[in-house]
Amino acid sequence: MIHAAYIHIPFCEHICHYCDFNKFYLQGQPVEEYLLALEKEMELTLIHYPTDQLQTIFIGGGTPTALNEKQLSKLCESITKYLPIKDGFEFTFEANPGDLTKEKLHILKEAGVNRISLGVQTFNDELLKKIGRAHRVKDVFTSIENIKKIGFTNISVDLIFSLPGQTLADFEDTLTKAFSLEIPHYSGYSLIIEPKTVFYNLLKKGKLPTPGEDIEAAMYELLMVSMENQGYKQYEISNFAKPGYESKHNLVYWNNDFYYGFGAGAHSYINGNRRSNIGPLNKYINTIENGQLPILEEHVVTKTEQMEEEMFLGLRKTEGVSIPEFIRKFGRDPNELFKKEIDDLIRKKWLGNTDKKIFLTKQGRLLGNEVFQSFLGVCND
Repeated sequence: MIHAAYIHIPFCEHICHYCDFNKFYLQGQPVEEYLLALEKEMELTLIHYPTDQLQTIFIGGGTPTALNEKQLSKLCESITKYLPIKDGFEFTFEANPGDLTKEKLHILKEAGVNRISLGVQTFNDELLKKIGRAHRVKDVFTSIENIKKIGFTNISVDLIFSLPGQTLADFEDTLTKAFSLEIPHYSGYSLIIEPKTVFYNLLKKGKLPTPGEDIEAAMYELLMVSMENQGYKQYEISNFAKPGYESKHNLVYWNNDFYYGFGAGAHSYINGNRRSNIGPLNKYINTIENGQLPILEEHVVTKTEQMEEEMFLGLRKTEGVSIPEFIRKFGRDPNELFKKEIDDLIRKKWLGNTDKKIFLTKQGRLLGNEVFQSFLGVCND
């Protein structure tokens, strides 16, 4: 069954220097046409791949709240028209500090949105300028105040560390200010410099002073310790929550469950097929206007690939991979399938193992990518 839906709004008023998502400057773009195409994609997809089991909806981007009030209302109407939103669902909207007017927050609240994810990144105005963010620290506090006033209680903030010129003391200050918001969820990511970004071009020219691997590791350790001290449980490599506030949507990805992906450049995993949508706006819109789903690429995931994905996605969770669940899904014991890899990683003290689960140690969380790569291309089905 399909458990979640991701909806991509690719418009931004500013392009951040580190962002490699499918996005476009808002000004002059066919926003209304895009929203109509998005609605049609939902309709077409649900005809071919129906579900009544949706547990989460996540609106990301780009910047979804860059839409004006009328456009935002149209988007919400389309979602409630075609996607089964029920009591107890998690319905998340990504937003940037400064974009969230009280009017927009009221529209979201009335549409059933019950979770706001705010892209803060850092509480240092100079660093915000360096990374191409449009908001400033004061906007964060104003936005959180307004979000709470409208009645939202499930609020998350994104932070990025290992930024150009960032020090350990600066990141510690960011964490102190973040905790003062008194919200139930935080995500903390190390900066990844992707091709086709401003930062990538600067790095190639030797003009991007990054803190380095040692400082990055120290920042991550500081993040984990600080979150624990403040009562936030690390339930995934980059995510921390008060009890009951874990992101249900992201857990769908890490549990390797099926999900819809709507919008230009969106990805989906439907009934064993991984798909990516057409990225260019006009091509996406025209394809849907011609009555076709905007699929760019499609890959049928083999059982071997599914088992490998179950490992490297599941290990992102602090609780790790459930051995009984793995056996229920695939009829195989992961300890037998990946014996050499698991034994090697346990010897390095990067993995832990019990009768019920396989999980990253604290040391393993610092080297997550190396651990995950150990499970790629090694399974013999």
